[in-house]
Amino acid sequence: MRTGFAAAVSVPLMTLLIGFGPVAGAQDKFDKPVRIVVGFAAGGTADIIARVVAEKLKDTLGQPVIVDNRPGAIGRIAAEAVKSAAPDGTTIMVMPIGPMAVVPHTTKSISYDALNDFAPVALGATFQFAIAAGPESGARTWQEFVAWARAHPDKAAYATSGAGSLPHFFGVLLSREIGVDMVHVAYKGSAAYINDLIGGQVPVAIDAIADLTELHRAGKIRVLASSGATRSTALPEVPTFNELGLKNVEAIGWFGFFAPAKTPAAIVDTLNRGINRALQSPDVVDKLSHLGMDPATGTPAEFSKILAADYAKWGPIVKRSGFTAD
Repeated sequence: MRTGFAAAVSVPLMTLLIGFGPVAGAQDKFDKPVRIVVGFAAGGTADIIARVVAEKLKDTLGQPVIVDNRPGAIGRIAAEAVKSAAPDGTTIMVMPIGPMAVVPHTTKSISYDALNDFAPVALGATFQFAIAAGPESGARTWQEFVAWARAHPDKAAYATSGAGSLPHFFGVLLSREIGVDMVHVAYKGSAAYINDLIGGQVPVAIDAIADLTELHRAGKIRVLASSGATRSTALPEVPTFNELGLKNVEAIGWFGFFAPAKTPAAIVDTLNRGINRALQSPDVVDKLSHLGMDPATGTPAEFSKILAADYAKWGPIVKRSGFTAD
């Protein structure tokens, strides 16, 4: 998904796969342990990415790499902790696109500047979004769902993992495309809406494809379409919205690594090379791919451009939606 939510950057994923030659002046080893701060609970996708990278990164840096979970406030607690950490590379974070490119547009009380308080280190993984139907609409294809929604606009609603999330605003885009003002039903996390989706209390859900894949494979729900430029490797039988004629809703989410602002470039380069190397390990590729994630590597400068493009893209969409978290 470059991008779904980062449609403004049309760099194919494979072009981001680069070599890792030495960087002049780079600091190769650290003199104390490194913390990867995760703004979400253990066991979630951000936590999994942090842990698989940490396991590999310790060898590159010559120091233990510890995962520090600080869940709450849609990643804001973690972001605040890293913002104020010493810019020496020993405190970094892994963060999804939402807290960095969307949340800043939804609240005036946010205490960090996503573009200026952090140094982008590495794009870790990208993922697609998808829409999945439960039994209420009876839809087994996207076309069948659209027909049902237009015939039953009073029942057309979509569940997401939370108000102000990227799936929330992706639903806004889909509603505009099909000409049906679908009602957004916000739940507290992906697990919270599953029973209602399966039970028919809500007709569809929109989420990262990784959170819908296993239920689709088990036949409990039906993933109707995904948001990437190409089909998801996790669910190759599912068409993209682009294939289905929706040209304006391509969307890509990501999880990226950040250091505090003013971290020296040599340290950022060392972290970048180590993270990229970890993400190219066959076992890491296999694990993330099974979750519906595409490992993605590149330079700090490339990741900085992706962040800026997504930030610029989603600000106007949030504003037009009228949503505010304050």
